[in-house]
Amino acid sequence: MFTRHVGKQGDRKVAVVFREVPGEPHMCLVVHTELLNQHIHDPLIHCIESDIGQNSEHLADALNRTHTKDGRIILQVLHAEGQLKKVQTSQILMTPSPNQSIRLNELNTILDEMKQGESAVKRLQELDNSRGMQDPADVVRRMRGNQPAPKGIQASGDALGDQAIAQNLRQQAAKMDAEAKGLLAEAQRLQKEAAQLEGVTAETTKPKKTTAKKTKVSA
Repeated sequence: MFTRHVGKQGDRKVAVVFREVPGEPHMCLVVHTELLNQHIHDPLIHCIESDIGQNSEHLADALNRTHTKDGRIILQVLHAEGQLKKVQTSQILMTPSPNQSIRLNELNTILDEMKQGESAVKRLQELDNSRGMQDPADVVRRMRGNQPAPKGIQASGDALGDQAIAQNLRQQAAKMDAEAKGLLAEAQRLQKEAAQLEGVTAETTKPKKTTAKKTKVSA
């Protein structure tokens, strides 16, 4: 079982309320759970193990929504009673499971790098969108006239999608080539007929030769 927000400072169990103190990333706020009375301890442990606690980036967010047995907000009670202790993150050993442990300062570094990576990916996506880059799948769909993809061909941005586009272009080129050959043959036929018509017209309009008749002159 993996449990967030729990660890040790030396031999004492702690709940990490803030992984980092604002403005002091090398410090954190913890609560020594073994020093809490039952009215605070049991609701706090229940909060940590709940879905709200495990899904919260900082335990403080969940504790601010959870109440002690006498109806008070746990986070406010811990602050009022001085139970929140500021210690160095390097002194806290996080124990998410019995067989796993990691220093809080190392964990914070890993989590920060993950955040930066997610932020970089999101930023690149925004830049791509601003440049008008299009989803290859959308391009393929437009080329097909929004018709479903043929069997064996997927509308995707991978090599298979590229093959579909190339195949479509080849089909268009073959069709245009056939049409061009047909037009050329038709043009040659028309030219031949035109030449024949011109020949017939020339023969019918050619002027005829006339011969003068000889007359005998009598002596």
